[in-house]
Amino acid sequence: MTPRALFRRFAFAEMVTWALLILGMVLKYVTKTTDLGVKVFGLAHGVVFLGYVLVTLAVWVNQRWPLRTAALALAAAVPPFLTVWAEHRIERQGLLDADDWRLGRGRETPQSLPERVVAWAIARPALAVVTGVVAVTATTAVLLWIGPPVPSQRG
Repeated sequence: MTPRALFRRFAFAEMVTWALLILGMVLKYVTKTTDLGVKVFGLAHGVVFLGYVLVTLAVWVNQRWPLRTAALALAAAVPPFLTVWAEHRIERQGLLDADDWRLGRGRETPQSLPERVVAWAIARPALAVVTGVVAVTATTAVLLWIGPPVPSQRG
């Protein structure tokens, strides 16, 4: 899978899970029918958000994006629906043109630690997916254990 295709898929998935989470919040807070949507879609959105961050970091390193572009891509995941807009903007700027991974086998030699990590992942895609799933699962478990932010007690 090319960097463009991977980034595009995660940007779209992040947008879809935002929509589902908003639907869940409407069901919970507006219609007051169920909070199941927030529980299910909130978890799904959190997992996809973490995956989007991992993919964005890998594509940033591979594509040699300027820091400003990477910051835009990462920040776009916070407000609803902006990841697809960011993906289109980055592609229009010619920063998603790669048909293949720059750091893949037989291509450029990695020069930095982030490039070596991405090159390792490209050379071992199945293991990279497993590693990513484990990282997202562990992060999700820690965040669930910590729990939601506590509202301020001022007043």
